[in-house]
Order: sequence, then structure tokens, then C-alpha cells
Amino acid sequence: MKKPASNSKNSTKKGSLEKRRMAPLATPSDISSEGTRDISGALNRLLADVFALYMKTKNFHWHVSGPHFRDYHLLLDEQATEIFAMTDPIAERIRKLGGPTLKSIGHIARMQRLLDNDADYVQALDMLAELQEDNKSLTSFMREVHDLCDEHRDIATASLIENWIDETEQRTWFLFETSRRGDSTGH
Repeated sequence: MKKPASNSKNSTKKGSLEKRRMAPLATPSDISSEGTRDISGALNRLLADVFALYMKTKNFHWHVSGPHFRDYHLLLDEQATEIFAMTDPIAERIRKLGGPTLKSIGHIARMQRLLDNDADYVQALDMLAELQEDNKSLTSFMREVHDLCDEHRDIATASLIENWIDETEQRTWFLFETSRRGDSTGH
């Protein structure tokens, strides 16, 4: 006759499982707790800036006017879509590292470094110039986070950031080229 499994073994296992279920949001990682804290914090600041840039780009998309309305309107919508596509991967990377993410618009406002533009009217070329500078700043912020990732050997986050840097540099380039004044022939 087989003996039933030990109740003390099962209760210990059950207690351990319940303890993990009640633990705070702390995803296991081989990155040090200091690295997790620093990278998560830097990614949250980056996430706040990405949300701020997304909102500004949509604001300008909605309010652009002038002879190049259609071209600018479509460009800004395309860029806003690309910027918004970064938000979930950034937040999910923070969670994969075990950190908490942004929780509200107020939280974004407290952390963002890029400035809002609440002006009633902005000239189209000024919109493009402002977004160009904001994208350049975002690239710089991403390079700082990449350096931090290198310090803590966080290859996965660094890899994501490398792609986002390339996308952000392309947005900067498009905004620059779109806002250049043509010569008398239109070129």
C-alpha cells in the first residue's frame, strides 16, 4: 500500500506559492536590484517624454493649416503613430525588469522633460521645427538610457533603444527636410 504524499510538504509548497502571489510587483531578473531600479526609472522618464511627444505631434496634426496642410497633416499623423507604437514596448520592458510603470497623465506630467505647446496658433514651419528639436532631444535621452543599459549589461533594452533611436533620427530628418525652404524653382 502506497503512503499518501506528505501533508507538510504540500502545505510548505502551498504556503510558498501563496507568499509569491501576495508579493509586490517584482519580476525576477538577473539584473541587479540597483540596475533594475535605475533602468526602470530611466525608462519611465523616457516613456513620459514619448507620451508628451506623441501628444504634441497629434496636437500639431490636428491644428496644422496652410498651403501644405495635407502633406503636413499626413506626415504628423504618420509620425504620431510611430511614436505611440513605442509606448507599450517601453512599459512592458519596465515590467519585465520588475519595475512599476507610469500610472496616470499626472505622473507623465511630473516626469516629462519635453515641453508642451498649448498655444492657440502655431505656424506650420514652427511646428515642424519644434518637433524636430523634440525628436533630437528624445534621441539624446535614449542614448543616455542606452549607456545605462550597457553599464548593467541589459542587452534586451539596449537593443530596443537602438531601433527607436533609428526611428527617431528618421523623424528628425523628415521634419528637417520638409521644413527647408526651396529655391525659386521649388527645389
